[in-house]
This record gives sequence, C-alpha cells and structure tokens, in this order.
Amino acid sequence: MKKGLLLMLVVSLAIALICIPVSAKTFISIATGGTGGTYYPLGGGMAEIFNEKLDYVNATAEVTGASVENCRLVQNGQVELAMVQNNVTFYAVNGTELFEDKALPDIRGIAMLYPEIIQIVTTEESGIDSVKDFKGKKIAVGAPGSGTEADARHIIKAHGLTYDDMTVDYLSFAEAVDSIKDGHVDAAFLTGGVPTAAVMDLAATHNVKLVEVSTDYINKLHKKYPFYTKISIPKGTYSGQEEVVQTVTVQAMIVTNKNCDKELVYDLTKSIFNNLDKLGQIHAKGKNIKLHTALIGMPIELHPGTKQFFREEYKGIMELLDY
Repeated sequence: MKKGLLLMLVVSLAIALICIPVSAKTFISIATGGTGGTYYPLGGGMAEIFNEKLDYVNATAEVTGASVENCRLVQNGQVELAMVQNNVTFYAVNGTELFEDKALPDIRGIAMLYPEIIQIVTTEESGIDSVKDFKGKKIAVGAPGSGTEADARHIIKAHGLTYDDMTVDYLSFAEAVDSIKDGHVDAAFLTGGVPTAAVMDLAATHNVKLVEVSTDYINKLHKKYPFYTKISIPKGTYSGQEEVVQTVTVQAMIVTNKNCDKELVYDLTKSIFNNLDKLGQIHAKGKNIKLHTALIGMPIELHPGTKQFFREEYKGIMELLDY
C-alpha cells in the first residue's frame, strides 16, 4: 500500500513539473573590451538593465579585444551587440584601412554613446603649435593597425603633410608617453576619454601642451570621413592646461547584425534610452549618452529596430539627419 501511494505521489509530481510553463529566454552577448577599460563595465551595466527590464532576455557582457575584434564577432553572428569606435565601424563596413579588402557589410548601427577624443599631446619645449609644425619632428601615431594610427594619418594628411615629412613611431599610449618623457618623441596621438591617465601622468612631470585642430581642418576631415566631429577639451582637464583646446573626436557606439530580430533590437534600444540615469550611476560614461546626440556621427546604416524606436521617440532627429 505504501509503495502504491509513493508511486502515485511520484507520478503526480512528474505531471506537475511537466505542466509548469517554461519561459524561453533570448540570450544576448554584448562584446565589450578588456576589464580595465570603459567598454566592459558599461556593457555590464547595459546587460543588467536588459535583464531587469526585459523578462525574456538573459544578457551578459563578454571580455574581448575591443573594436576590431568586436566588428568581426558581430559580422559572424557570434554576439548580438558590440561596443565599437565609430571610425573602426566605418572602416569595417566599407572594407578600408584595418579591413582593406575584408569588408564586414552586415554590421548595423544602434546608437552613438560617448566621445573618444583624439588628443595630440606634446610639451611646451617641443616648439610645436600646430600639426603643420610636425615637419622634421618625431611623432608617435599609435600602435600598428590601430584606429588611433588611422586617425593620426588622416589628420596629418588634412594638414598637407605625410609620414615622409616626419619620423613616425608606432607606439601604444604608455610607450608614447614614456618616449615624450625621454625626449625620443616630440608629440603623440592618443584617442580616448578625457582625462586620459597617460596624459595625466605626463602632466605630473612635464609642461604638457595639447595641439589644437582648427575648424577648417575639422570640416575638411568630416567631409571625407563623416565620423569625425568637433569637440573641445575643457581648460583644467590636465595640470597646467589654462585654455580650452579644440580638436576632433570619434565616438564609442553600439552595433548589431542586420539579421538580429527587429523587435528585439527595438526593445534593447528602448531599454537603454529609458534608463540612462541608471546607466550613469553604473559608470560615469553613461552620463554622456543622450537621446538627442545618439545619431550624430553615425557612420553606417541603422538597424530597422533602432529606426523604429527613434521614429517613435525622437522623430525630430530622424528628420534632421534624413533617416
């Protein structure tokens, strides 16, 4: 009798478990960057928001090699979202620079996030007042094959110069700053949020000077490369910097694959822009993400889900930018 009762209980429990509805989750991988950078914590904040606001989503931020790798991950459908610099995205989709003859045409834009400023750093002792003064100087232009190196080449060319007019060193941020300290380099290009730790380090021991890029040269750059926009570095950003310095910026942005579900991308986009306060609390760069600047500098075609969101929530900017 006891065995029969036990069997009935087991069968009843099995039936009950079968009848419990299982909610299918959509898994979202967000390609970011290294743990020491901005992309990873900000991507983690987005994942947290998606999981909280969208009950059908299970999102995680993934550590990656950042922009170049992230473009390939999105193109291959290995991740649903990725954080990338908009200049690198432009090169990837158009098959130029780092992606020459290897275009990644399936990448689509979601939104611009925050500026990554191109800082041209030198010292008062260098005698450099503008990019025109690079002739005959030793210039660090970024690591080989990096987005910074492409930025440096474009800016130098816009000023009527080429690498042949100077001695070029392909150095990382830290290497470039150390070389300025040692007198082996006269100026360096560094692309990143301000203040940049490497520049702050240099300013602690040297009379740092930021080289300005005039409006005429910025307009010339923007005409050929739409991802470059004008920005100013506030005075006092670095020790001894007494004036505002105008330069150019690229933007961090978030992208997806053209085949990603339209409704999903719509929901993800809406979750980001409806929760900017929380994103700003998670990471300081989240405070720079604004609805009214989300499409300025967009270098590629938008995903249909994002288009739908902006048409509903911010029609004016869509009309202004001719989307």
